[in-house]
Amino acid sequence: MKKKKYIKVKGEGVITTMMILFIVGILFTNFIGQAMLQSNNSELQRLKSKINTQEKMNASIQMKINELASLDNALQVADTFGLEYNNSNIKVISK
Repeated sequence: MKKKKYIKVKGEGVITTMMILFIVGILFTNFIGQAMLQSNNSELQRLKSKINTQEKMNASIQMKINELASLDNALQVADTFGLEYNNSNIKVISK
């Protein structure tokens, strides 16, 4: 059996180079995309942690507000300043 001779076509080198560059470009784009995704996920986790910390602080402050607004605390403050409790003078303000 006779071997066929390889005939180099004009522009074959350019086509090969373009294919290699295309494949490298796709891999590079994929790598950059994965890096950006990892960066965004890291930022998301940092923000979630910050939000969680802020929510805990808000809950703590709300508990302190409720404690200070309690009737027992109002009576104690009234006694401290020599005032007396009169239910008819109390006005309830709601949001």
